[in-house]
Amino acid sequence: MSTGMIIALIVIVAAVVVVAAVLTRRAKGPHGGRDLKRRFGPEYDRTVARHDGDAKAAERELTERVERHGSLRERPLDAGRREQYEARWTAAQERFVDAPREAVAEADRLLAELAAERGFPDGNQYEEQLAALSVHHAHHVHGYRNVHRVARVGAGGQDGVRSDTEEMREAMVEARALFEDLMSSTRRRGANAERAERGEEVAADGDTRSNGHHESRGHMPWAMNRRHAKGS
Repeated sequence: MSTGMIIALIVIVAAVVVVAAVLTRRAKGPHGGRDLKRRFGPEYDRTVARHDGDAKAAERELTERVERHGSLRERPLDAGRREQYEARWTAAQERFVDAPREAVAEADRLLAELAAERGFPDGNQYEEQLAALSVHHAHHVHGYRNVHRVARVGAGGQDGVRSDTEEMREAMVEARALFEDLMSSTRRRGANAERAERGEEVAADGDTRSNGHHESRGHMPWAMNRRHAKGS
């Protein structure tokens, strides 16, 4: 075998090894600041801030979260359970008007239960559940973190300090964003399955087309505003 052919074989083998390494790296999940920023969004910035600006330390933590929870598959809810959760959330929002602290505590419990039923770690493992949620719902997970903190403060869990009504209102609004995010995927899956059974066409984007029209998505009203909420 000539020297030229030997060199060519070495180059080919080296190229195959490099390609295999890249594919393996990608299969393990996002690595590096750019991929993590794209995946975690505002959660990336919060983690960096919590590490006093140390981006490398923050990225190590976020990468470890992905390795622990990235393979988690969210379980769907049946129609009955979806209706129960939506009714409980609406009741908590309406209760905020007269009893904001109790409403915030209920929102905290409801998110923990909903996340557990969707397949995330149990709510009794709050930090682990929060970490898993941050991997799959990074743009809204702060709503859970904030409502949990405010619920604890409201119960006197942090040196007896109590939150004011505006802080509780903001926590409820942020928590609702995560609630909607957790409900939206299971709502679409359940609705699409029911429509498929009726022979209706389900589009690739998850919308249903019947007689040439898109079906409008449900909306859960937010019954509390700045003027109506009472302090407690």
